Amino acid sequence: MVFAMSNFQRRRVPEFARELAPDIVQFHSNDYRNPGQLRDGDVLLVGAGNSGAEIAIEVARSGRRTLMSGRDTGHVPFPIENPVILSLLVPVLFRVVFHRVLTLGTPLGRRVGMGQMSGRGAPLIRTRPKDLAAVGVARVPKVVGVREGKPLLENGQSLAVSNVIWCTGFDPGFTWIDLPVFGLQGEPLHKRGIVAAEPGLYFMGLHFLYAMSSAMIQGASRDAAYIANDIARRSVM
Repeated sequence: MVFAMSNFQRRRVPEFARELAPDIVQFHSNDYRNPGQLRDGDVLLVGAGNSGAEIAIEVARSGRRTLMSGRDTGHVPFPIENPVILSLLVPVLFRVVFHRVLTLGTPLGRRVGMGQMSGRGAPLIRTRPKDLAAVGVARVPKVVGVREGKPLLENGQSLAVSNVIWCTGFDPGFTWIDLPVFGLQGEPLHKRGIVAAEPGLYFMGLHFLYAMSSAMIQGASRDAAYIANDIARRSVM
């Protein structure tokens, strides 16, 4: 049996979100469409990955004071939309670096993979810190809870904002799988998608299943071929 369901099954929002004051507009980034969904007033984006950064820029350009909470995830150090870069460097980045260098078979890849599998945001691809600064997006510490209905930062400051957008990613939604194949953090225990504890059970489409490219076409096809070969091998045993 192959569970080919990726990591994007259930919006991830912290439990304390329900404690926010009812007059604060809040929703997950998956439900964001445009700044017209927001109330007048300040906007807090929780999460500083690609979704958070791109939404923050659009919201800031609408004239609202925009705050973004979360650790710096790093960024691609060149403008990826540049035609020359698109034609020359991007193929190298995606086909070589993401597909062959950043894999669980290299020390660097294992380090990056551990960060990806722990839920940390991926490096910014289309935006850079200077883009955020240029439109006035302000960085604030991590949101750790709620105090008196307001978002509470890890430095003890609470924010009087009118809107909160949770750019906090997704959970894979494995709660319906009642098998002893998960680690302490709820992650599937596997090697390149093959579950040793349950022969014949496989996972496909997960973040960094084997490489940074596992969520991309070329990476998913390689992962699928690896699993298919194991299934074929087992079928003739």
